[in-house]
Amino acid sequence: MAHTLLVTAGVLTLALTGVPAAGAPSGAAPGAPGVDEQYLPADKSGIGTSHTLASKVWFTVQKEGGLGEIYFPTADSPSARTLDFVVSDRRRAVRAAEAADVRTTVTDGRSLSFRQTFTERHGRWRLTATYASDPARATVLADVTFDGRGRYDLFAVYDPALANTRGNDSGRTDRGTLLATDGGAASAFVAEPAFTATSNGFRGTSDGWTDLLGDGRLDRRYSSAGAGNLVQTAALRLRRGHATLALGFGTPASASATATASLRRGFPAIARDYASGWHAYLHGLQRPPKTLRTERERQLWRTSALVLAAAEDKTYRGAFVAAPAMPWAFGTDDPSGPYHLVWSRDLYQIATGLVAAGDVAGANRALDYLFEVQQAADGSFPQNSKVDGTPFWGGLQLDEVALPIVLAHQLRRTDGNTWEHVRAAADFLIGYDQAPWSPQERWENQSGWSPGTIAAEIAGLVCAADLARRHGDSTRAGRYLATADEWQARVKDWTLTTTGPYSDKPYFLRLTKDGNPDAGTPYTIGDSGPVNVDQRRVVDPSFLELVRLGVLPAGDPDVANSVRVIDAQLGVRTGNGLYWHRASFDGFGEQADGSQWEYGQPDGSLLSRGRLWPLLSGERGEYELALGRSAQRRVGDMARATGPGSMLPEQVWDDRPPPGKVPGTPTYSATPLAWTHAQFLRLARDAAAGRVLEQPAIVHERYAR
Repeated sequence: MAHTLLVTAGVLTLALTGVPAAGAPSGAAPGAPGVDEQYLPADKSGIGTSHTLASKVWFTVQKEGGLGEIYFPTADSPSARTLDFVVSDRRRAVRAAEAADVRTTVTDGRSLSFRQTFTERHGRWRLTATYASDPARATVLADVTFDGRGRYDLFAVYDPALANTRGNDSGRTDRGTLLATDGGAASAFVAEPAFTATSNGFRGTSDGWTDLLGDGRLDRRYSSAGAGNLVQTAALRLRRGHATLALGFGTPASASATATASLRRGFPAIARDYASGWHAYLHGLQRPPKTLRTERERQLWRTSALVLAAAEDKTYRGAFVAAPAMPWAFGTDDPSGPYHLVWSRDLYQIATGLVAAGDVAGANRALDYLFEVQQAADGSFPQNSKVDGTPFWGGLQLDEVALPIVLAHQLRRTDGNTWEHVRAAADFLIGYDQAPWSPQERWENQSGWSPGTIAAEIAGLVCAADLARRHGDSTRAGRYLATADEWQARVKDWTLTTTGPYSDKPYFLRLTKDGNPDAGTPYTIGDSGPVNVDQRRVVDPSFLELVRLGVLPAGDPDVANSVRVIDAQLGVRTGNGLYWHRASFDGFGEQADGSQWEYGQPDGSLLSRGRLWPLLSGERGEYELALGRSAQRRVGDMARATGPGSMLPEQVWDDRPPPGKVPGTPTYSATPLAWTHAQFLRLARDAAAGRVLEQPAIVHERYAR
């Protein structure tokens, strides 16, 4: 190994130019298939992708350091599990993220551009990695610098998960390039300067990281590994403490050329073009509202718009995934599941957020996508689908049938094709013999009469009636309105209790199982929650949809009393603001010690606890606007819920966090969650206007004026 010694300010610094000799590559790796490890924690510090359609690759930045899942060629298909860094003093090797304090920074507030700084806790070395993707190709790049006091070797450890499966990747070294394949999918890992050593192995048995753990040296350099849980390791040569890594994706015939072409273009030019594309996108949007008072709030506005745009697939336009992450036990799914799917409800939320930001074209693509996946047999919409439109889960949620109708009205879509799709959805709603009862409400795990779902159904039918009249179908218009009027007149009969334990005045329930809110009908909460709970003891904030969508006036006394009940039962004031649990006895969240939520936890075991949802702060803010009040406090609460990189989570810690965690800060839940970012954009724009802009005026005029 050649050493270059630099002396700066009296400090002896080693610039790495190789690794100790350890013999020739030793053929095929043993130990197949290796250990299967789930995808990485879901609390990402960033998501990145080029704004171009030519670069069909997405990367995530791990809060604890390094890159997490990389997606190719669609936004729902992970093709890599992680790209990590290892530092060795030739006696002992450590993951950089475990030995250092890691800080993620946004290098450009108008772009999804991120840099991570790893500072070794004793000050012995510092590593920085800046990330971007090539706008012209499916390549992710990392620009790496390293500075250390002593003799260190730096390694990159890459764990492919091609074709949305973690366990069927084969790998080999070809003239210094690490190639991985799984069927027709492939990746190529290269560097400038070129790697000084490489190894292909199986996780936990023969991979480079396991080798390095022994003595800090890459002794066993396997030239290939058969199908299994492949891990590829490369020793970096640093020129003046600097190297560029390129990870290209494609077919077995194209991946190497893709990575090499990006490397030749160079990181500075690619990073400049990458950022310029996002600058141009933001330039075409609304500016941050002047009512955003702090730079944190203004930056969150820009980041939220970028996150929503990045969540859209580049092949199936209009398909926006819920989150680029797999929280908790969902990280064991193979192929990956539900947060990478497109949900009708989430897509409605995303589209209204896009409208608030000024991207009406993106919102229209979302609606077009919904119409494309609408079920021809009956006019309903899938509970969720892959980005190519293939239904995934088989549930039915009637708010997901109604909200696309509301979105069409909000986008002022009155053409004949839109009417055909709206008619099919509205006909399904009035033809579903149990409606407005829904097999599932918006939290997925219960059936019944839900005030939030019924609000969407009523609003959808009123909006559909307006379009029916425009197309001369007065018969359908009358039928839709008659049904909507009946449901609006009875929504309190189905969901408002007068005998519940939380107040001597009426309040809305999460749902009723029997349409009789004064009965103590029991049901099991699910997600390890209690069994046989009196339905009058289960509340959630979804009744606020009755106000947002114009079904009830904001000043309705039953709504006001229900707000008081929600605050007492579900509200938690933290150092960052006031947030709410999504429902009574919710178990969808981490266990008490912070370990992950798991599938199949026994009912009544109370093993896990749902935490606080920042998006509910946005919904509360919209209610306050409908009352004629200011929502600035809720804007601030949402902004303070961000993690590194201005990413908004699904949940933040409540008043009973695990050791070391702070109430009001992000949990390990899906981060960034597109719905939360969309809710922030909508609330911020509504707050600036002083009213709920997305509220369908025709619904409000009919029922709540």
